[in-house]
Amino acid sequence: MSGHNKWSKIKNVKAKNEAINSKIFTKIGREIVVAVKAGGGDPNLNPKLKNIIAKAKSYNMPNDNITRSIKRATGELSAVSYESMTYEGYGPAGSAIIVEALTDNKNRTASDVRHLFDRFGGSLGSTGCVSYLFSKRGVIVISKGIGYTEDDVMMVALDAGAEDVVSEDTCFVVYTTPETLDSVKEAFDKANIQVDSAEATMVPSSYIDLPAEKLNTFQKLVDALEENDDVQEVYHNVNLPDIEEDEE
Repeated sequence: MSGHNKWSKIKNVKAKNEAINSKIFTKIGREIVVAVKAGGGDPNLNPKLKNIIAKAKSYNMPNDNITRSIKRATGELSAVSYESMTYEGYGPAGSAIIVEALTDNKNRTASDVRHLFDRFGGSLGSTGCVSYLFSKRGVIVISKGIGYTEDDVMMVALDAGAEDVVSEDTCFVVYTTPETLDSVKEAFDKANIQVDSAEATMVPSSYIDLPAEKLNTFQKLVDALEENDDVQEVYHNVNLPDIEEDEE
């Protein structure tokens, strides 16, 4: 669940690896709780909830888990309140990192995030220290090779108000504003073009390359942050090496 530049490779591998890990269900469950409290428990009337449920199903999250999260948010089950927190900092070699969390104990989460930055040669910074290097954008990923041409995707995307369409190795990546993400996704649904994922994310204005010895430490930092139950998303501006899709 990271913000990376190589969507076609990262998304596929992350889905395979994380679907077997209950941590992803915990994270998505928290997203569902927050979405329901903000916009209600009917996905037909709450586009954010609808998108999160679609993401949950893409990770093979059981329907029972989804239902429990909705009931927890509406008070039918023991209620839990989560607070949204954002942390900014520097990784190895001055790399920029943004961490988004949902937590029921912000002191614990802040301490955990700071410890991980320190442990892997980074430092937690103040609000705004790196966020100016990123912009909030909607990102829609559509797999290639299942009957859609680039022209098909481009036509639907631009007619619906998307900003750009980029053709990568195994997918098309459609960029939108956060405000038009839902309407562009709906346009693809109506055109019977299958969307693999649709989310508002932080996209860096440019990427940096790290020397090999720093890159390894950087990756350990990102992995450790993502493994924390409170952390929902990790965004950064580092060019990562290609990941083999058959990697176990």
